[in-house]
Amino acid sequence: RRLGMPWRSSGPTASNAPDVQGAYETMMSLFGALMGGANMVLHAAGWLEGGLTASYEKLVLDVEVLQMLAESFKPLPADEAEYAWEALTEVAPGGHFFGAGHTMERYNGAFYPPLVSDWSNFGQWTEAGSMDATRRATRIWQEKLANFEPPPLADDRREELLDFKARRVAEGGAPPVS
Repeated sequence: RRLGMPWRSSGPTASNAPDVQGAYETMMSLFGALMGGANMVLHAAGWLEGGLTASYEKLVLDVEVLQMLAESFKPLPADEAEYAWEALTEVAPGGHFFGAGHTMERYNGAFYPPLVSDWSNFGQWTEAGSMDATRRATRIWQEKLANFEPPPLADDRREELLDFKARRVAEGGAPPVS
């Protein structure tokens, strides 16, 4: 920092499974990195056992955490519309602001829409199969892979990549995984 150089950090966990330990260790690592002003955070999603293994479930769970942190670090708007002066005059003493025009205009986009979290009550959650976050993360990554569509790639770029791969294999590079 003293030299004005960028620095990187990481979001590791020593957990062996995408469990509560993995969640809190990654969250605390990420929080320290972000509050410390890291310019780049590597290994922030999917890593387990200090980076020796990885998990699709942990990847999805970590993406949820990263999205929440990104949302938390967004600057708050500070303009006349956000001060809600008209809502203060609209709501009588002892009233509530939920029905005020200012609230209703912003309600749908005011909260982070979770990727994995389930905000249903216990009864609804139980009736829906009592899926915990890890099982919901499994469902999410499986759906993502099942619905994956490769991004468009120009034919000449595809040929360049295939040529590069063939050249590397011929030079003794790692064989392709099939």
